[in-house]
Amino acid sequence: MSDTVSVEKQAEIVQEFLEGLVEAFGYEATVGIDEIDDETSEVQVNGEDLGLLVGPRGATLQAIHDLSRTVVQRAEPGTHEGRVRIDVAGYRQRRREALERFTQKLAEEALSSGVAQVLEPMSAADRKVVHDTANEIDGVHTTSEGEDARRHVVIVPDAD
Repeated sequence: MSDTVSVEKQAEIVQEFLEGLVEAFGYEATVGIDEIDDETSEVQVNGEDLGLLVGPRGATLQAIHDLSRTVVQRAEPGTHEGRVRIDVAGYRQRRREALERFTQKLAEEALSSGVAQVLEPMSAADRKVVHDTANEIDGVHTTSEGEDARRHVVIVPDAD
């Protein structure tokens, strides 16, 4: 099968999966789809006390994301266009904003001290936020180092 599966269809499958997951946990929550752009949709779960679905440092949310990808691939084999993100109770947005603030602070430290700032290992999505934020700041650049779960970002002051 070489059928192309639209991002809209993928988001619908993920929405249905998450509705079942929320019901299985006995939570009261709404599950909706937000079209970010032509290639990206975000399925959002909103309600009270959804921390168990986020987990420590977003680990459960990441696992749910991985499971949803498998559900989509099994439900609709073929080429999957675009990207479907998942957010629970606004966690990803808050995490993104906190990472942006943290990155700006570390970039300022790198600029004032002249010493590279090494961040803790983090997910690919979090590393992307750090790279994107730091690359908008004059005088610093970023690199990723390490392998797999130990992969981390280094904010490096530019040489004069």
